[in-house]
Formats: sequence, C-alpha cells, structure tokens
Amino acid sequence: MAMFERVLVANRGEIAVRIIRTLRRLGIAAVAVYSDADVGAPHVRAADLAVRLGPAPATDSYLDIDRVVAAATSTGATALHPGYGFLSEHPGLARACDEADVTFVGPPASAIEAMADKSRARALMRGAEVPVVPGVDASELDDGGLLAAADDIGLPIMVKPVAGGGGKGMSVVGDRDRLPDAVRAARRQATNAFGDDRVLLERFVTDPRHIEVQVLADEHGHTLHLGERECSLQRRHQKIVEEAPSPLLDTATRRRIGASAVAAARACGYRGAGTVEYIVSDAEPDTFFFLEMNTRLQVEHPVTELVTGLDLVEWQLRVAAGETLPFAQDDVTSTGHAIEARVYAEDPAHDFLPTGGAVLAYREPDGVRVDSGIAAGTVVPTTYDPLLAKVIAHAADRDGALRRLDRALSDLAVLGVRTNVGFLRRLLAHEEVVTGDLDTGLVGRIVDDVGAPPLPDHVLAAAALSHLARRSLQSADSVFARQDGWRIGEPAWTVVRLIADTDTATLRVRGAPHVTQIAIDDGDAVTAVADVIDDHTVRCTYDGHARRYTVAEDGDTLWIESAGDVWMLQRQAQLEAAGRSEAAGGPVVAPMPGTVTAVHVSDGDAVTAGQALVIMEAMKMEHQVTAPVDGHVSGVSVRAGAQVEMEQTLLVVDTTAVTPCSS
Repeated sequence: MAMFERVLVANRGEIAVRIIRTLRRLGIAAVAVYSDADVGAPHVRAADLAVRLGPAPATDSYLDIDRVVAAATSTGATALHPGYGFLSEHPGLARACDEADVTFVGPPASAIEAMADKSRARALMRGAEVPVVPGVDASELDDGGLLAAADDIGLPIMVKPVAGGGGKGMSVVGDRDRLPDAVRAARRQATNAFGDDRVLLERFVTDPRHIEVQVLADEHGHTLHLGERECSLQRRHQKIVEEAPSPLLDTATRRRIGASAVAAARACGYRGAGTVEYIVSDAEPDTFFFLEMNTRLQVEHPVTELVTGLDLVEWQLRVAAGETLPFAQDDVTSTGHAIEARVYAEDPAHDFLPTGGAVLAYREPDGVRVDSGIAAGTVVPTTYDPLLAKVIAHAADRDGALRRLDRALSDLAVLGVRTNVGFLRRLLAHEEVVTGDLDTGLVGRIVDDVGAPPLPDHVLAAAALSHLARRSLQSADSVFARQDGWRIGEPAWTVVRLIADTDTATLRVRGAPHVTQIAIDDGDAVTAVADVIDDHTVRCTYDGHARRYTVAEDGDTLWIESAGDVWMLQRQAQLEAAGRSEAAGGPVVAPMPGTVTAVHVSDGDAVTAGQALVIMEAMKMEHQVTAPVDGHVSGVSVRAGAQVEMEQTLLVVDTTAVTPCSS
C-alpha cells in the first residue's frame, strides 16, 4: 500500500511539532490545526497548511471531533495522527475517521474501547493470563460497600477513575474512613476530565515502581515489544522523568514482562504503537502487575527511539498504511541508555502551580534531543497541558546519560514563564536518583530537599550588570542620558531594591558595565564586569567567577537564568502595591488562572484556617484554595465552571465577629 501524501496532525505543542518532523522527513505534507490560543504557535508554523478549529477552550476546538475530521477532509488529508492527549484515545474519533474515509493513525476503535474502560481491561487481561492488581469497581458501591471493599483489598488503596489517564483523579488512601471522601473527589475530577464518574479501587503496591513496555503491531498478525521504560519519577501521579531501559529489571524479568505486554496487545486486537503499563514492587522486582494500556503514542516515546534506533511515528504511519513489520522480535536491539526530562510551565516554589505567559527568551541545548512546542514570543496558555518541552539524553550507560542530561538542562533557558528546569536538575542529582533506587513516591518524599536555593548574590550582581549593560547600549551620547551614575566629583551610588519571591535585597551600584562597583545589602563594594554576548546573553564576572546568564526584561521585571535556575526580579515598590498579608483576613484570590470546578462555601459561612473554600483546575491540575484565617465568608463572586484570572478575587474572609440578626 502506498504511503500517505498528506496527514493531518490533530494536536498541538511539542508532540505536533515532533510528528510534523517525521512527516517532513518522509516527504509527506503536514496539516496542522489550531485554536485561537495557538495562532502562530510553532506547530502551526512548522506545517505546510494549518486550519483553525475554533476558540481557545479545548471543547470548542481540539476536542471537537466533527471540526477535527472536517479539517482533514477539507484539506485533502487522507490520514489523521492524533498525537497524545485530547482525542487520541477517543473511539469516536477513530470511527469518525473511518466514516469520512480518513485513515486513523492508531488502533481500531474496538481496542481503544476495550482498554479505555479499566474494569473491562482488567477482565480482558485476566483472560489473557496477564497478572492484574487485586481490586474492585467501586461505581455501584455505597459508603458501606466501599469500607467493606477496603477490608477485602487491604490498605493502602489506590483510588483511580475507570476512564482517562495521566494520573487525573488518582489518590492513595491509607485510612479506610477517608475512603468515601476520596472516592467522591475522584468521581468529581473524573466527571470534569473524562465525562465518566466511575471509579476503581486497587491495592496500592508498597514501594511501587512504574514500568511500561512499548508494543508495536501490524494488521497482518505481527506483534512485538521494543523494551521497557522506567517511569517511577512522578509527582502527583504525573511522570516527570523517564528512562530506558529500567535500572531495576534483570534479563529474565525483562523477557517475561515483554512477553506479557505482547499478550496484552494481542488480547485486545491491537494495531500500531501502544504502551502496556505495569506496577512492580521494588522489594520484589521479579513480580509485576498490569495497570492499564495506553492506546496511543506516549510522551516518553523518545527514550525508546534513542535506544532502539526506530522512529515510532514512522512505524505508526507505515502500519496505518497497511505495511507489514519487516523485523521480528529477535531483530529488536537496545543500545545504551536514554533519559528524558519533561519541562513544565509550573512554579516549584509555589507547590508547582501551573503558570503561563509570553516566552521572552528561549535557548535550547546542543548535543541532545529536544522536543519542544515553544519559541521566543510564544504565549503559553493555561487552557491546556503545561508540558512545554522534553530534553532527552542518550549515552553508552546510565551515568553518562544522567551527566549529559544535567548539562543540557543547565544550558536550557526559558524566560518569561516559570518552569521546573532547576528543580529537574536538583532531582536528577539526588543520591537515590543517581543510584537508580526509585519508586513512585520518591519525588514526594524528597521534594523539600531539592527545592530552589536562596537567591545567590552573584545573580543579583548579574541583574545589576545586565541592566546597566543594556541601558548603556541603548543610551545616547549625552551625559544626561547616561546610566552609570556620572556626576561632577565621584560617581554617585544608584540604590535599587529588588525582590524575588520572599528574598529582598538592596543593591548599591555605580560605574559603567565594564567596570562596576556593586554592594549588596550591607556588604562591601565588589568590582564586577559585564560582557554582552547577544540580546539575551551576558557574561558577568563577580566574586572571582565568570558566569553566563540569560536575561530578559518585561517592564519593571527582569528575568535572569543561571545554570538552569530562573529568577524573576522586580522592584519592591511594585510588589508592595499589590501585596497582602497571608496572616490577615480579606480578599481570597485565585493563585493561578484557570477554571473553578467547585465552590464549598456561601456568604455568611463560618470557616477555619486551612479549610477548603474553592477548587480550581488549570492545565489538568486541581488546586484547593483555602481559608487564610478563621472568619466568616462574604462576597462569593464565582461558581463552578467560571474562568478566572490570576489574583482575581474569589471571595472575602472577614475576621471580624458576625452578630446574628435578632427578630
């Protein structure tokens, strides 16, 4: 069968860019789709043709099956690649493609349906003699039934939605009396995310490691696996670092788990590239249990590509075009070790809240693979998943891959949007990660140990130097336009108050960029030098060390990157004007832009400090907005479904006593 001439990519961001890269290499025309939030996005610019789907909300654009399929037929695309997320595991899209005579680059709808329902999938796997975690479907159980099920399964218990994936709605319960509340929360999140409130209870495996196997199958009866990936470094059940192969498995277990994944794929009549996920106890690495099957490409597929030398997107396309896999299981080899780190738009210093905004400067590292969906000038919306890019390093062994990945992350710069890059570097340097002693709870246990360091003096010095250097280049020749504190007599000191989060410093600066004196707080003056390399790069010499910084200015805000960490420095006066005390009552504001999913209080309600008031969701993450103090609620201005901006007032908690009305 001939390869496709034109393929529509029904996705956005880094995965759309990555798919288009393979399409171009194969000589296939690429059609992109976009919402109003993605006009001019990198995936749109990379395509040969782009079609607007609709407004920013995904339900009106990327999740609208009719619009997506119409975009394919109207542009003459004969195939549609769904990427991952959005509609990639929606059987309705696969069927709609069939009806429109557009090839769906993925498995048949029947396989998607079989694996999308976790209860049905568990039954199917038992029939294929694939081991599954003990558990029950909690959909029809009342509170009493839930508690009885907990006694049968044993604590702790994993609560997870039957539909969907990506860790959405999942939680671990160690107290049986908390189980009913956890199930209700999971049902609410599952309804919002997947339109399906069914929930599954499973035994939580102690010290669990998350290991998945990549499978590939054609329509001619050939099914094989491409090895496993270790995905145990997770935060809130969301993978952040993945690697291939797993440092846990021995040769015999690797062979057994691979054969199990092939049996799982055959049991559901799979075709294309997919992933069978397992949970493995660190204490019993030769025992594994089936978790679920992702009937699509995975975010972490690049690590498999780097160790096998296979382009999974290419083989998805070839299989969809009817080709036979030209290699057998014994022909698949794995060379070296690959590790991937996911770069998210989130703020590790503030409980990893999703962020957004315009990318002021962007620099990718050399010598490694970077799958990215952003560029300088890209506006990162809060409407979609916060994944911005993936950095993937490959080397002869795991130690070498870790070193290359760390160096690459130190060279990556994203300014204008807070990211987790610095956090990733510190995580990868942690002793347990270096030794491969992993489990899915590790990140949660060590998150405080790998937090951001205090604001270093050299960053403050670089901020002052880069500001002076840029202003010096922009200023006129007039003495009165100079920025170096020149006056008749000795140079004057310019005093600047800068704040980054809770760190505040007073800088005294005088001189010009090439010879500057800087005094921080009450410290002695130190001579420093700045050398402007390009529009966003400055090399500064301070305290005897020369370092490279990436800088970008946005009004009174200066973003500065150093070795992967990014600081946002602002004039203190600006923050004081908008600041408020967390210890006092008053307006309770949205900590991030997003959607209100639940409001738990009404005007007049009495609340206690720490009580959940409002539930918000942004970039597929749920966040509780809590009461800052004891008090009474007034001015509730939002309801479920409302879209709110960062710092928008949601309600007021008044600490003054409320006197009941008397009749």
